[in-house]
Amino acid sequence: MKKKDLLKDVVKHIDIKSFDSTPIINSMRDMSFTSRDTAAAADIFDRMINDKECSNWLTLAGSTSAGGCMQVYVEMVKNNMIDAIVATGASIVDMDFFEALGFKHYKGTPWVDDKILRNNYIDRIYDTFIDEEELQKCDATTKAIADGMKPGAYSSREFIREMGKYLTKHSVKKDSLVQTCYEHNVPIFCPAFSDSSAGFGLVKHQVERPDAHVSIDSVKDFRELTMIKLQAKTTGLFMIGGGVPKNFAQDTVVCAEILGHDVPMHKYAIQITVADVRDGACSSSTLKEASSWGKVDTTYEQMVYAEATSVLPLIVSYIFHKSDWKKRKKYEWTKIFDK
Repeated sequence: MKKKDLLKDVVKHIDIKSFDSTPIINSMRDMSFTSRDTAAAADIFDRMINDKECSNWLTLAGSTSAGGCMQVYVEMVKNNMIDAIVATGASIVDMDFFEALGFKHYKGTPWVDDKILRNNYIDRIYDTFIDEEELQKCDATTKAIADGMKPGAYSSREFIREMGKYLTKHSVKKDSLVQTCYEHNVPIFCPAFSDSSAGFGLVKHQVERPDAHVSIDSVKDFRELTMIKLQAKTTGLFMIGGGVPKNFAQDTVVCAEILGHDVPMHKYAIQITVADVRDGACSSSTLKEASSWGKVDTTYEQMVYAEATSVLPLIVSYIFHKSDWKKRKKYEWTKIFDK
């Protein structure tokens, strides 16, 4: 098989504005299992939207952006449902920034011979294909951005903001998450930023500039996100998957406590995951378990055990069409770091 035969069917991102999931969510409330959990999650998100004191944070792990939900997250920012994002580097760089540069993700299959993919320089995310040559152009672009910055240690938020600024002049796809967040002053944190396409570009940047280069300070990330928690006080988490983003966002409560500040636990928490709790891993820990660490209140929390692309669009479409986001305060947390 030739490369052009494998990379021909583009993944299309779902548009939550194009359908109204309200009847489905309303029906799910009277069902059982994952359906009822999904409706409960939608109701908690609705509470988050309508709580005038609550700042809402989105955490992203996994490959839902590559899998067709990229536009869902963009609409959450555009429509003032989310005030800050904590994500894996892959979600932000390899998937979103990658597409902003004009590249695509392609429909594939998990049953392909991966040696054939490697010979064609194609990377696979389960049933999704990516052109490795295009991904390396993404690497080179992050390097070029770093090359143009003053040497020093930056939080990932600061670097991603430079990526958003770059896209305002050079993007092919105009409504990427990185650019949208830049334009709406919604900060994006990637505490494991180098674990992504950006990492390769930054390594090359540092090798070529051993004495004066850009580096990413993950401690500064933690401090900055904790600053937002201190100012916001009341917060709600909408978590896709687990991983570093989930724990990083939750830990701001503990960090504030260590710094001598009395802040409330995250008042609301939703997690959509397929992870199993039995291995004791943090990514699969329940929200009730997080409460034992002083991170999450359990009054309004909901675990939804589902693959996120199957339920996320329903929840966000329900919130979009309910329209209460139109009355929300706009936080624009990025501005507190510009002072």
